Amino acid sequence: MNRYLLYFAPIITLFAISCGESSVDQAAQSITAESLMSHIEVISSDEFEGRAPATRGEDLTVDYLIETMEGMGIAPGMDDGSFTQKVPLLGQQVDGSSAVMNIRRNGQVAQQLDYRTEFMAWPSNEAERVQLRNAELLYVGYGIQAPEFEWDDYKGADVEGKVLVFKNSDPSNDPEIFEGDSRLYYGRWSYKFEKAEEMGALGAIIIHTTPTAGYGWSVIENSWGRERFALKGEEDAGSKPEFNGWMTEEQSEYLFDQAGLSLNEQLDAAENRNFEPVLLSGVTLDVNLSAAYSDMSTRNVLGQIKGSDPDLADEYVVFTAHYDHLGITTPVDGDSINNGALDNAAGVSAVLEMAKAYKEIEPEMRRSALFLFVGAEEMGLLGSLYWSQNPTVHPGKITANFNMDGMQVYGETEDVVLVGYGRNTITDVIKQYAEQGGRVVKPDPNPEQGFFYRSDHFSLARVGIPAIFPNPGRDYVNKPEDFIEKVDSLSAVNYHSVGDEINEYWDLSGMEKDVRLFFRSSFHILNADEMMLWEEGDEFQAIREEMLMQAP
Repeated sequence: MNRYLLYFAPIITLFAISCGESSVDQAAQSITAESLMSHIEVISSDEFEGRAPATRGEDLTVDYLIETMEGMGIAPGMDDGSFTQKVPLLGQQVDGSSAVMNIRRNGQVAQQLDYRTEFMAWPSNEAERVQLRNAELLYVGYGIQAPEFEWDDYKGADVEGKVLVFKNSDPSNDPEIFEGDSRLYYGRWSYKFEKAEEMGALGAIIIHTTPTAGYGWSVIENSWGRERFALKGEEDAGSKPEFNGWMTEEQSEYLFDQAGLSLNEQLDAAENRNFEPVLLSGVTLDVNLSAAYSDMSTRNVLGQIKGSDPDLADEYVVFTAHYDHLGITTPVDGDSINNGALDNAAGVSAVLEMAKAYKEIEPEMRRSALFLFVGAEEMGLLGSLYWSQNPTVHPGKITANFNMDGMQVYGETEDVVLVGYGRNTITDVIKQYAEQGGRVVKPDPNPEQGFFYRSDHFSLARVGIPAIFPNPGRDYVNKPEDFIEKVDSLSAVNYHSVGDEINEYWDLSGMEKDVRLFFRSSFHILNADEMMLWEEGDEFQAIREEMLMQAP
């Protein structure tokens, strides 16, 4: 007998069937605040120890997901008949006590930087040691190559054997390119490092400023100063740049000054498409790093329901939610368990409840549904990245991705926010069903933060899959006037902390309404004659067309 049955409502929900009510409406009504809460209560409990990868908490979570889906009658999602996909990981810990970065002027050491407080760096090629002396530095502005915007910051420069210095973010002074104030992937730090690898550079340094990063140096220090994880590489060490890193604004200003340049002037110059790379003449860099490595693994959990249309059953809608969180950390007021109730037990619950509802109307599904619970999201979207590189369904056979990461747990709202609003045709479908319910769909209110690139749907978008990332609305119904300020305060305090637990402000009536909306919208997409598309000119349109051509 399933040992978790006591925790959640029965799978087959009994409810009154009104005259003329469709089976889809009936299935949607099986998604209730109570059934949603039942899953959250289990996997965000102290028993699950914060669900960190490669821990007892992960084992418990994976068992819960599998047993719950088996109880619903959901089939395994792997070709071998299992529910799990192993994700190999490599942990890296830099020895901060021996880390060195020296700025040299005309061969003489002019400045010794302090690890953590003035620079962060790490080997980027799985090497145990990095030892560079007198490495040349080339400032490449934003370091972007975007032919669709007629933008190339490299202008044919020879970068081999040089450390590239990048301005963070992407150009924002022209609303006609790079989506104006919105941050595209070109503006993400990961793009800069990937570009350095592609160009064959010796290393990469990003200049940190709070405006271009969207956060202070302490975030860099805390995020990159602990053990880092990546997908375990199959290539030989040494195939990437030797190191990646960040430098504070103050030390970057000193670096440019030693080359007779003004940092502010060079940052401003990067806004122009006529920018050309600038060699920091007379200035070189020493970098000494050592790192230790550890092997570990996590798991993705997959279930599926097959469609009934012989012409469309090999096409899918994919529902994603990451099940991992931060695990057990340093105690705060005696509490050391990062329960991750909102982030992301709530999203896991949403996908489970949609899976349950779909099982009730399985014969009416033309396409198939894949329920993908990914691990190691908090380590850098690693579970979803691994799946995108080792997909169980060809990306060209997937019409859409709905990613559930954090839900509306504080009550009903008149609106719902879509990160990725207007970028693909999924938006139109959700708007249609929201309007039927008297609600309004709004875009991300903070596009400059680049949230589209910070959750698991991005891994799927990178291989062309039209993806959407719903977020909680902000126009609360029947709440005090200052309620939004209370919600914002709770979110800020509890994010990635031991405080992310079910509390007295939780009201899942809003989550119930949202998940029903996403269920109805996704059912429409499952049964539509045509697949979803990226809008003309979107950065993922070209890879989408390529994947559609390659699909079997």
